[in-house]
Amino acid sequence: MVGEMVVTSAVDGMETLGVGCPMWAHRPWVGRFYPAGIRPGEELAHYASWCNAVEGNTTFYAEPSASTIAAWGEQTDAGFRFLFKLPRTITHEKRLRDVAVEVRSFLDRVAPLGERLGPLQVQLPPSFGPDDLDALGAFLRRLPSDFGWALEVRHRSYFDGSAPHRRLDDWCQQRGIARVILDARCVHAARDQAPATIEEQRNKPNLPVLVESAGSHPVVRVIGEQRPDVTMDALRAWVPQVVHWLEEGRTPHVFVHQPDNVDSPGLARAFHEAVRAERSAVAPLPDPIGQAPLF
Repeated sequence: MVGEMVVTSAVDGMETLGVGCPMWAHRPWVGRFYPAGIRPGEELAHYASWCNAVEGNTTFYAEPSASTIAAWGEQTDAGFRFLFKLPRTITHEKRLRDVAVEVRSFLDRVAPLGERLGPLQVQLPPSFGPDDLDALGAFLRRLPSDFGWALEVRHRSYFDGSAPHRRLDDWCQQRGIARVILDARCVHAARDQAPATIEEQRNKPNLPVLVESAGSHPVVRVIGEQRPDVTMDALRAWVPQVVHWLEEGRTPHVFVHQPDNVDSPGLARAFHEAVRAERSAVAPLPDPIGQAPLF
């Protein structure tokens, strides 16, 4: 079953730590992480030699075609993981109400990726608060258990120890659903006035960082800033927690964001190496195609 594959942490007798970025196609990476002259549509195979997981934000905006899904499978090996987001039609437009048809359509579309599917992400808007709690509960109860799931909420009532917070945590724990951890402390501490930084501060809420409901497959999104060394410091702060999760037999996934994402693949890889330095049981990443790591 797909859900069982998600929570398996051993690959050839070693532990798996998933690291990656929000996407795999980013033109500033061409000539830096990818060979110069690479054409659009060829990026995924090169990305998968740097990182072993991706958020795959593309599915948030549109359901991919069957041929696209097949191509993604062909460009990645069995150890790669896609942590797709449910389409915004489900989460933001219909707000989890009367979405059975849309959810089933999406699951049927991505199912051919099989073991390459990591936890599917349900990302809700900041306006999705306590008044929507019953709809959220009904939605979570109907999620098929043969897929892994991770839920990202952004309303502060789900972080303050209130009744909605406690109810949500209980539901997630009962159903094996991870609560996505959004760590935006680094970007909100940035003082540069670059438009990309300001936009990231606007779009990524500075919420409390809670690890109690991370589940068996924790998903952490670290939102860094323009300077790679500062973002790397924010990532290093997660090394002890990730090592602890691995010791407990969990399968963490850590994703690196920057306002411009210029350095993100190298930072993700450097974080993986920092964890491996503390825990040698973690399986190494593939060798980058045609290049040496930059960090």
